[in-house]
Amino acid sequence: MNIDGNTELIAHIGYPTHSFKSPLIYNPYFEKEGINALVVPMGCRAEHFPIFLRSVFQLTNIRGALITMPHKVTTVSLLDEVTPAVKVTGACNAVKLDSNGRLIGDMFDGVGFVRGIQRKGFDLIGKRVMVVGTGGVGSAIAASLAAEKIAGISLFDVNTAACEGLAGRLVSEYPSIQVNTGSNDPHGHDLVVNATPMGMNEGDPLPIDVSRIASETFVGEVVMRTEMTAFLQAAQRKGCRVQVGSDMLFEQIPAYLEYFGFQTTTAEVLRSVARLA
Repeated sequence: MNIDGNTELIAHIGYPTHSFKSPLIYNPYFEKEGINALVVPMGCRAEHFPIFLRSVFQLTNIRGALITMPHKVTTVSLLDEVTPAVKVTGACNAVKLDSNGRLIGDMFDGVGFVRGIQRKGFDLIGKRVMVVGTGGVGSAIAASLAAEKIAGISLFDVNTAACEGLAGRLVSEYPSIQVNTGSNDPHGHDLVVNATPMGMNEGDPLPIDVSRIASETFVGEVVMRTEMTAFLQAAQRKGCRVQVGSDMLFEQIPAYLEYFGFQTTTAEVLRSVARLA
């Protein structure tokens, strides 16, 4: 790769102490395909971020920016245009300039989850889904599921205010979808998603009563520290199809590539070239 002033950049902006994994996936892919582009980690403190984001887009070779914590929420108010996914989640993790020089943003945390289950043959149209955990990743998944013409979604979180807030935003953006809150009973759902941290550590309690999950239900996980969490193992023993948390990461990168106008690829190719430990 010829790295010079024409090399197109994707800035990955996070807090200075953030661990940036994206360059270890994107850059090997760009190198393999001979694409003159780089993802560059950029640490930025919260108080400097609003000015810094605008400054990044003054570069002549910037293609876009990936935004990570703690800047995802702050980014929304700095944009000229946002998607329904951003409105539902209240956060943004991808920014680019349009042809008129306006900053526009989208949210892809949930897209990877949805693309993963769809590539495994699960059709979301008309389905009833449950998302347990309505924090950042749960909100993003709920937004991406709602965009796929589901019939209804059940939300649960121990933080009742966060759960009800997400429900209200979903109703506002997708009024035709039935939205329920207040119960984590998975019975009667076609898809059940654990979007809580439960499962990161051995001995964690299960986030959902697996005995209430039907064998034909698709079960998804967001925890990446362990591929097959106790929750997924229990669901698999019931005969459920499952999706591991890391699939969400690798499935969303092709969506980012398309968003920024690069040649896209598959999760399998990205896994084969990634230089993650």
